Amino acid sequence: MGDTVKTYFELPGQALQRYSMNGATMGTRYSAVFYGPAGIDTAAVGASLFAAVDQVDRQMSTWDSKSDLCRVNAAPAGNWIAVPGQLAEVLETGVQLGLDSHGAFDIGLGELVDAWGFGPTPRIVPGLAPGPLSTSYKPAPELLELDRPHGKLLKRGPLRFDLSGIAKGYGVDQLAQCLDQWGIRRYLVGIDGEMRARGTKPAGEAWTIAVEKPVFGVREVAGVMELWDTAVATSGDYRHWTEIDGQRYSHTMHPALQRPVSNRLAAVTVLASTCMLADGWATALLVLGEDDGVRLAREWGMDALFVLRDGDRLTEIATGALADAAS
Repeated sequence: MGDTVKTYFELPGQALQRYSMNGATMGTRYSAVFYGPAGIDTAAVGASLFAAVDQVDRQMSTWDSKSDLCRVNAAPAGNWIAVPGQLAEVLETGVQLGLDSHGAFDIGLGELVDAWGFGPTPRIVPGLAPGPLSTSYKPAPELLELDRPHGKLLKRGPLRFDLSGIAKGYGVDQLAQCLDQWGIRRYLVGIDGEMRARGTKPAGEAWTIAVEKPVFGVREVAGVMELWDTAVATSGDYRHWTEIDGQRYSHTMHPALQRPVSNRLAAVTVLASTCMLADGWATALLVLGEDDGVRLAREWGMDALFVLRDGDRLTEIATGALADAAS
């Protein structure tokens, strides 16, 4: 943004105005609702918000063949590759999430995602559910070496990244950072349901968001959640899926099984300090399932909500602060 850009810090007793902005990004839309003094340069703030998410998209999209991620994916193994700082940050976080989740989260499943029809290329065998792509699968932490200080990485073997389980959350964090730089301290920003809040509304009320009911093919609100100074993300099986021979398959992949996730979890919602972490952990816990996922969430002290599906019946298990709120 530059050191000469005006900031809009709130002063005690100052009347605040509500602002709302949105735009297209990552195949969906971003939004920003915030409170600040009257007279904010909305054109400049709006342009910087778009630039923040556009930079993430240009670096991490698998749908744009000119993105930095596609360039990395196309590069052969065994050579050091230059990468921009934001992409390196997300890859490093993805690797750590893979380790912390005991392999449930893996950023190296690009080929598998494409094979099941969820990427930019058609399925390898159209109309036929593919089996495991490799019997010698190795997770990304074993194949990726990152040198962040020098802005480069090395693939030790065949490795194609897919950051769909973490990049949107990172994009939300960039929206938040953008408003922080403008001096704005009361906001709710989001991309496609992944949200991050700072502060409260001027009267002291928390930000409220709708929690979607995990029902296939329809948008239905299950309840509301209050947020302040936290981020939230949800992963589920009800928004993106493919159907092969009458069988519905989730877009979330199970790294070890090399197939779409198949368990009783319909959705997992996670609260975390950043939206990138909330996004990644929601995916990991969904993969781990109702037993291992709940156990790990409790071990880590996570604020998480697990929604289980039995036919048309939905039940919930909450951990951390969400369990305290439900009791």
